[in-house]
Amino acid sequence: MMKKEYQDDIEKKINALKKKRQAVILAHNYQLPEVQDVADYRGDSLELSRIASKTDAEVIVFCGVHFMAETAAILSPEKLVVMPDVNSGCPMANMMTAKDLRKLKKEHPDAVSIGYVNTSAEVKAELDVCCTSTNAIAVVNAFKDRKEVIFIPDKYLADYVSKQTGRKLISWNGFCPTHIKILPEDIKREKEFHPKAKVMVHPECLPSVVAMADAVLSTSKMAQYAKESPDREFIIGTEVGLIYRLKSDNPQKEFYPATERAVCPNMKRTNQEKILWALEGLKDVVQVPESIRVAAKKAIDKMLEII
Repeated sequence: MMKKEYQDDIEKKINALKKKRQAVILAHNYQLPEVQDVADYRGDSLELSRIASKTDAEVIVFCGVHFMAETAAILSPEKLVVMPDVNSGCPMANMMTAKDLRKLKKEHPDAVSIGYVNTSAEVKAELDVCCTSTNAIAVVNAFKDRKEVIFIPDKYLADYVSKQTGRKLISWNGFCPTHIKILPEDIKREKEFHPKAKVMVHPECLPSVVAMADAVLSTSKMAQYAKESPDREFIIGTEVGLIYRLKSDNPQKEFYPATERAVCPNMKRTNQEKILWALEGLKDVVQVPESIRVAAKKAIDKMLEII
């Protein structure tokens, strides 16, 4: 069987099983093109979990990394959440444990604890409030009456938020190994090749890279910005998987990755075969213990009250 015929066959089987299982397929913006092509929804992690909670699907197939599937399970306890590759983890999320956070809170008992959604369910359960890269500034600004703010786990997002809010934050030494591969010289090089291009970067990037950007945005906000902007060329400072979505949504515009090195190996573990197997077997179910789920949901709900 030719590759195209084989892929068409896989997609046909996925669509048939999706109907049978009453399933919805969610794909993060960094997923492989073939995964994005069979997804019902593409987006960033929290956006996808919120979409999942509003659908009447019985099964959520989450094509992303583990903390994202956990967030979907937190928001949709009545649904079955499965991952095509349960070993797709997030190095940043793994850089902080619930024990680490409890110790930090003990050292700063009067601080409000704010945590990025890029954390495990156990860490979320210890937080006062969650945030995303889009709303982190608004969440920090909502606690102007608090003298101290713990902000975990990404030190580079913390640096960006600190500069935007004027608040000194108690941060953690976490970071995204993919985003730190994007260097100032990459932006400079691409600007020389494409002098008219607008530079969009993710706030998980190095501060020196963030300082060179025309816009500092989450992946979903990058997609929105690219669509609404009158500009025709963009240099993209985030994981390269987003380029496929940007080109699909805006075929008349040009998008240049800041560097081809910015690849998340965990995001690339999922493919169409694994999605098919996940729908067939419903084996790799992501579950969150109820006590942790309830506590973690409080932190997410608190965020949703603010924004």
